[in-house]
Amino acid sequence: MLNLLNQLAVSFDLPILEWIQAHLQCGFLDFLMPIITLFGDGGVFWIAVAVLLLIFPKTRKTGLGMAFALIMGLLVCNITLKPLVQRPRPYDFQYDNYGIYINLLVERLHDYSFPSGHTIASFEAATVLLKNSKKMGIPAMILAVLIAMSRLYLYVHYPTDVLFSVILGTVFGLLGNALAGKVAPKLPQPKRGKFETR
Repeated sequence: MLNLLNQLAVSFDLPILEWIQAHLQCGFLDFLMPIITLFGDGGVFWIAVAVLLLIFPKTRKTGLGMAFALIMGLLVCNITLKPLVQRPRPYDFQYDNYGIYINLLVERLHDYSFPSGHTIASFEAATVLLKNSKKMGIPAMILAVLIAMSRLYLYVHYPTDVLFSVILGTVFGLLGNALAGKVAPKLPQPKRGKFETR
């Protein structure tokens, strides 16, 4: 699989990354994109949202769906695929194969590139939120798209990393939401007040 990804890097990925650097790079995005990408770091932001939703009975199913999806992403992406595929980061690929040193706006990462953990976590969470509430889901999906774009702008992922991760994150989001729909009704329900009706 790595050989195929390396071929795609040359024929598909790197030309897109170079186009982004040549045509989209500007001072405003140089400032904005490192901030946006922080929302995907370690999935911490999305984990915090899930925990917050789990606290309240009305949003518990949504929080549970996010938790299931994020766990699936962690197991498949970080624990399985990254060490299995071992795809080098695009800036490492450029240096190792062409002697080109890419100046980055963020710190260099020392793990593997495929797939994009930021993108998977973001689309898992945003998909669950969108399935349960457009009010929360639409802003979350916009943020997820921006996070995915930031990974390309910052030259830390290939387009194929991000495209695969969008698909996988969406699938995990749907699976997590479906699983939560089966589990949530079985959880202990909060006691109702004396005069409270169902």
